[in-house]
Amino acid sequence: MKKKFDFTKYAPLFALVILVVISAVASPYFLQIRNLLNILRQVSYTGMIGLGMTFVIISGGIDLSVGSAAAFAGGITVLTLNRFGGGVPAIITAILVGLAVGTLTGMFNGLVVTKGKIAPFIVTLGTMSIFRSLTLYMANAGEFRSASATYPVIGSGSFAGIPIPVWIFFVLAIICHILLNNTRFGRYVCAVGSNERVAIYSAIKVNLIKFVTYAITGFTVGVTSITLSSRLNSISSTNAGIFYELDAIAAVVIGGTSMSGGSGTIHGTVIGAIILGIINNMLNMLGVSPYLQGTVKGLVIILAVLLQYKQKS
Repeated sequence: MKKKFDFTKYAPLFALVILVVISAVASPYFLQIRNLLNILRQVSYTGMIGLGMTFVIISGGIDLSVGSAAAFAGGITVLTLNRFGGGVPAIITAILVGLAVGTLTGMFNGLVVTKGKIAPFIVTLGTMSIFRSLTLYMANAGEFRSASATYPVIGSGSFAGIPIPVWIFFVLAIICHILLNNTRFGRYVCAVGSNERVAIYSAIKVNLIKFVTYAITGFTVGVTSITLSSRLNSISSTNAGIFYELDAIAAVVIGGTSMSGGSGTIHGTVIGAIILGIINNMLNMLGVSPYLQGTVKGLVIILAVLLQYKQKS
């Protein structure tokens, strides 16, 4: 008996192909290498966070604090860099500190969610405010400016013609894919999101699994904070990371991960992030007001979730 073709499994890929064809027809500049690399660079920042967010959403949670946490970790990274002089040893130290701070923000969210038994939406809504407030306080609502001339290489440089943030994004995606699909932890994440009670009866340490998913998200936030702050050689306490949570969640949902938890893919999130990047790029090329881009993203999220529920019913 022939296996029935599962269209929903490849729906994000089909959507990406159709969007590329439409964009290529709509603008002669779309398929230029420079433009395509620019799209990939732009989506890499929120895409990296989306990779971690995939684990959280599959496990049945959500993290709204990632944008504020990225600004917070980026600010501390720049402060550390300036404190140690801005040379290569200082950059290495600053990177380690940025990764640690980002991971700690995720661990804090995971700890409150699991030990406090508070809904993830409420917890991360609160920490979103906390991290942004602390960032504004440290910078006095201004900018964290790096004095290093070498640090910008990470965010602005390229390797083999491809921007370094894009390389980091794809390498992280490969690692996360292996973690989700080829390890016991990945299977446990899906089990917890599918049915938490059954997971408990199966001797799965549910709280630990949830905690680790938030820690992973925090780590990806730390990576984003480093690439973002190095690209600009500064971080804005007011604007850095704004709406990153929306883009990250949108990438995950568009990629086919169920908002109710239990299933999802890393490659789907990567495709979802690229789809969002192409939409933004085309809106800019067609002269659509940037103020309307949030409307498009919101509609895309609603449509993606609506399609999920229609498929389930």
